[in-house]
Amino acid sequence: MARRILILVLALLFLSGCASRVRKPAPQPVPPPSAMKPLPPSVTPSPPAVPKPTPLVVRLPFDQYPVFADDMDLASLEKAIEKSLQYYGRAAGNGPRLMDDTVVTVRELKESLLALREILRRDEPDKMKQARIGEMFDVYQSTGRDGKNTVLFTGYFEPIMNGSLERTATYHYPIYKAPSDAVVVNLWRFNEKYPGEQLIGRLNNGELIPYYSRSEIEDLGSLADRNLEIAWVDDRINLFFLHTQGSGKIKLPNGKLLQIGYALKNGRPFQSLGRFLMDTGKINPQEISYQAIKRYLQEHPEDLSEILGHNESFIFFREVKEGPVGSLGEILTAGRSIATDAAVFPKGALAFIRARKPILDREGNVESWIPFSRFVVSQDAGGMIKGAGRVDLFCGSGDEAEMLAGSLKERGELYFLAKKRTKGR
Repeated sequence: MARRILILVLALLFLSGCASRVRKPAPQPVPPPSAMKPLPPSVTPSPPAVPKPTPLVVRLPFDQYPVFADDMDLASLEKAIEKSLQYYGRAAGNGPRLMDDTVVTVRELKESLLALREILRRDEPDKMKQARIGEMFDVYQSTGRDGKNTVLFTGYFEPIMNGSLERTATYHYPIYKAPSDAVVVNLWRFNEKYPGEQLIGRLNNGELIPYYSRSEIEDLGSLADRNLEIAWVDDRINLFFLHTQGSGKIKLPNGKLLQIGYALKNGRPFQSLGRFLMDTGKINPQEISYQAIKRYLQEHPEDLSEILGHNESFIFFREVKEGPVGSLGEILTAGRSIATDAAVFPKGALAFIRARKPILDREGNVESWIPFSRFVVSQDAGGMIKGAGRVDLFCGSGDEAEMLAGSLKERGELYFLAKKRTKGR
């Protein structure tokens, strides 16, 4: 079976290489020598200038450092820092990372976390701490989604759902663990042209085909009666948003909490429900929000299969002792852990953000917006978090976190801090 998969993948890579070849144009007639006049030296054309790509991060001069004000408690930051230190302690991170014109090593990322923690623990005025940070750290700013430092901040949360370990009349929507017939093909192992890319599918008569879609799993029961159910829950809409968050807690009838985390996805592309609802005229673009999407789904149960099925992506879960667990394999810290693109920014690294956050009433309605800034740590990833201009802030667990995460969609600034090198290193 493994041999068949290998042959198939190699064939795919060969065909993709063939498709990328450009057919050579037909030879053009060469004019006679009498018609070919050399250009004088003064007008000899110079080769066209190749524009330099916009860097993803730029090292700032000292006079452009932001004011490192933090709106949260030190204990929460220390908790997040400790998780990254544990990650660096058992793994090599993702190797050296080019930040502007400097290669920052995993060792330096670890030392940066330790150095900031030492500074913030000092019993000194904030101005003194600001000065120490300026002296000790290089600061790199993300150039954002537009090359002008604009970063879009959104939020995510850990849902808590009611459920049961057995199917009942109330709890009848399954949460599945990863099926054994899901085949993962790491394309980067076969060709360096596909860094980090995967195919996930299943075998059908020796052929690797796409794995079952959301509609096939939820509406057609493609995984039913295979003993893959971890638990059953009572709400299909909340279950869908559990899939988009990637982890959660299931409150069982006896009051115990079952912690589950991401295990595998079906390999299908993620499709935005918000975009689908706007494109089909179901929600006005000016009114689109997490709350508006959820409200529309609740008010139109007859359309659930069509709307949810538009997003073919499906997540499989696993039981974990603690959570929620981020992409580093470490527990996330509310308000301090962020999800970023690991192909752009270093994993586990120290960062600083500035944006606006909402002030909400008891129903989750936004009363006002206020600016905020804080130190954070890059400890997670997300399917929609791509490029230098996207950050997802982990807002915590439960209803309040859901309301905050659902309201957060703001432009802001993202900075990374790395301890300056001493001479001789």
